[in-house]
Amino acid sequence: MNTPLAERLRPKTLNDYLSQQHLVGKEGMLYQQIKSGVIPSLILWGPPGIGKTTLANIIANESDRPFFKLSAINSGVKDIREVIDKAKKSGGLFTAKNPILFIDEIHRFSKSQQDSLLEAVEKGWVTLIGATTENPSFEVISALLSRCQVYTLNAFNKSDLEALIKRAIEKDKILSKLNIELKETEALLRLSGGDARKLLNIFELIVSSINEDTITITNELVMKQVQNKAVRYDKAGDQHYDIISAFIKSIRGSDPNAAVYYLARMIEGGEDVKFIARRLLILASEDIGNANPTALVIANNTFQAVSAIGNPESRIILSQCATYLASSPKSIAAYDAINKAQQIVKETGDLPIPLSIRNAPTKLMKELGYGDEYKYAHSYENNFTEHEFLPEEIKNTKLYNPGNNAREEAQRKYLRGLWNKKYGY
Repeated sequence: MNTPLAERLRPKTLNDYLSQQHLVGKEGMLYQQIKSGVIPSLILWGPPGIGKTTLANIIANESDRPFFKLSAINSGVKDIREVIDKAKKSGGLFTAKNPILFIDEIHRFSKSQQDSLLEAVEKGWVTLIGATTENPSFEVISALLSRCQVYTLNAFNKSDLEALIKRAIEKDKILSKLNIELKETEALLRLSGGDARKLLNIFELIVSSINEDTITITNELVMKQVQNKAVRYDKAGDQHYDIISAFIKSIRGSDPNAAVYYLARMIEGGEDVKFIARRLLILASEDIGNANPTALVIANNTFQAVSAIGNPESRIILSQCATYLASSPKSIAAYDAINKAQQIVKETGDLPIPLSIRNAPTKLMKELGYGDEYKYAHSYENNFTEHEFLPEEIKNTKLYNPGNNAREEAQRKYLRGLWNKKYGY
């Protein structure tokens, strides 16, 4: 088994590609582009082990284009220019058959490295396909991002993963010769975390460690084989999402001790400090919100600071922020409010905005009643007068419900004094 199972099973065509049907199914945008041969530069964004590299290879194969690959981990500007020169000489320049340049982990490219791609993409010397596990809006420079389509790839679902295991048993040149009985899959799927590559690695490890005529895969067998195996933190996959999940949940659960422990795990594993800081920034609003608005200020300052300073000093700033957020009162009131509001918008569509609060920049709009009866709050005592701001169909709907903490209790009292019984504050 010199070649890993995941590599042996790597699909070569769209027909063999199991997941991402929202993109490569018959109605998917990417499917239509591949079949037409008109493929834009694009960014494939999603978690590890879901087939980003595989999909890039399939796009090149299906469109019959030269394929060049770079890894952002070990490529510099010089390497990029050399590959672009090779691509330009490979033929198909300024045609629909221009070469594909695939860059794995494009989020690890510096600004200067990304800048070096701009001319080649803009002039059509290459069709760029970048793969990233990080949000492109944060990690890809705007000039390059504006020249690319961004496609989001989803983690494999249960049926995808089970189909992948069955394919391995039936079609792999090595495993198909063995008598494998797939009795239970829950442990395999749980350990994989939706990562197909990890799933196949675990499956191959288990199968190769059993020397019996019939290999019966059960949850007990899977856990027995893997529970004592040491697993290092892998910032590119495996435990990446488990550790950040434990970190966030520790802060959410107000445990600064656990938070700083998982922070140390990430730092020692070489995690990108900006990745950690972004998660703290999100948490400061999602989990703390108006219970302590200063949390968002501190988290934002932390992101700015670690972006400028880098390692190793960033660990101190991150520790200060993580312990502060963990020790702060928590509230998801603002988070719940926007979720409820979005759900109402999805259910009710574009409800008519009350005429009194519509903008009236023209004479015609004023004649139609736009802005009539609007009460300018600052013209009244306490800068408030009761007015109906919501559409008629959903009036009196309370979306923001302040949390049970000192700051939001003060907000609740203030709102109750203004609106009386209208919203039930």
